[in-house]
Amino acid sequence: MEKRALIAVALAFIILFLYQQFFYKPQPQQVQKKAEVTKKEEPPPIKPIETLLTKKASQERKIKIETDLYSAIFTTKGGTLKYYEIKKYKDKEGKNIILLKTEGLIPPLAIGTQDNFNFVDADFYTGSKDIILTKDKISDSLVFEYSDKNFSLRRTYIFYNDDYRIDVKDEVSGLVDYWITIGSDFGIHDEKQDAVHTGPVLLKETDRIEFDKKKLKEAKTYSGGLKWIAQEDKYFFASLVPLTVMEEAKVWKKDESPIIAFRGKPDINRFILYAGPKEYERLKALKLGLEHIIDFGFFSIIAVPLFWILKLFYKFLGNYGWAIVFITLIVRIPFIPLINKSQKAMKKMQEIQPKMAEIREKFKKDPQRMQQEMMVLYKKYKVNPVSGCLPIILQIPIFFALYKILLISIELRGAPFMLWLKDLSAPDTLFGHIPAWFPLIGGFAVGPLPILMGITMVVQQKMTPTSMDPTQNKIMMIMPIVFTFIFLNFASGLVLYWLMNNVFSIIQQFYVNKKLKV
Repeated sequence: MEKRALIAVALAFIILFLYQQFFYKPQPQQVQKKAEVTKKEEPPPIKPIETLLTKKASQERKIKIETDLYSAIFTTKGGTLKYYEIKKYKDKEGKNIILLKTEGLIPPLAIGTQDNFNFVDADFYTGSKDIILTKDKISDSLVFEYSDKNFSLRRTYIFYNDDYRIDVKDEVSGLVDYWITIGSDFGIHDEKQDAVHTGPVLLKETDRIEFDKKKLKEAKTYSGGLKWIAQEDKYFFASLVPLTVMEEAKVWKKDESPIIAFRGKPDINRFILYAGPKEYERLKALKLGLEHIIDFGFFSIIAVPLFWILKLFYKFLGNYGWAIVFITLIVRIPFIPLINKSQKAMKKMQEIQPKMAEIREKFKKDPQRMQQEMMVLYKKYKVNPVSGCLPIILQIPIFFALYKILLISIELRGAPFMLWLKDLSAPDTLFGHIPAWFPLIGGFAVGPLPILMGITMVVQQKMTPTSMDPTQNKIMMIMPIVFTFIFLNFASGLVLYWLMNNVFSIIQQFYVNKKLKV
């Protein structure tokens, strides 16, 4: 049983490794099955809104918005957003993170008469000038207007100095249909990220539904309980939250770019535009359901409390590295009695190994009898073969929960620990990288932290009692090497957690071995 458990754990990590590196295919969570999804053919193009407007020959005006959190540029061409950068987070070159820097296929907040619309290129009027918000001037508004004999739109933006939230109000008349989109490229800073979803996502009731643009072949339509639509990457996102009920949300692909939009009635429609970092506490405080943009994975019921504890430790320690060390110790405490009992059982299994070998040899041609005799042996010596692997199995959900936390939490982005570890969200690269031509692991980072973790695994295996025969034991000694290579490209925070988990296991094993020896 012990051998099977270890192999199962090893396979789980290997699958995780392969999944992350080669086969990551974002799929909607299981709750998505409950959502009513209807696939439709692309509707025949009808006249987009700009053909309904009589364009005025005027020069485009750009209105700049400055707050403590972001800089933005709005344009009179369609009354939409043209540029957006946030100030509290930096890229690798130390510059501000830009969430919108080019005019994409469809700009943020573009409206149309149906889901196949183009950019609203009409010239809107605004009497507003550039807006600079400070602690003394915490909010201001920007108004765009357009009207002709067929159509009128008055759009009002309200900005806040201390929040990424922007209030949007559209007063629309003259349209049969009203569509509004978050845009084709707004909210995505880095598309080249492994093991995380990048692209369109929506929230229906409490169901987070994400879409892979490579798999998006047909348009998908959702209705009822629509909370928000968004474009996201690993750490940042842009979202449109309707305060007026929207009849439909649709996701489709146009010219290889994924588009996500709402359909509502042409009247007064209110929204909240939110573009910025995935800060869990800030998003939850809004009470808009935006915290669901952070996907803690299948074990979210474990991950969310662990994330809260991690942040609590950080408040006291001021360092996420030490917070990880302490949370590793905390999550081990409930398992200490179980692990002690398991290690004692494994020691007993080791002691009766010769008798087990005799039974295997004697009844090797009669598996059923062999099993019966083994059960008699276990009963005689009061040994439970399952107890040896139970603590390992119970800790797997905690590992995967912490894996998700350390993988996606923006709090760990750029967070240093000590010495050479400057970013707990990135692999340890002190020794550089494996040459790119090397099969499977070419380009992987190489640093001392995963190597130390591998060494502690060897020490732990040497100290841990085992009921395996010598041949099996030698085979299992390969596992530290395999795990070391798997962890080379993992976030340093995750490797630190596993290293400290091994260290605490070694300390506990030393205590148990000493007690058993006495």
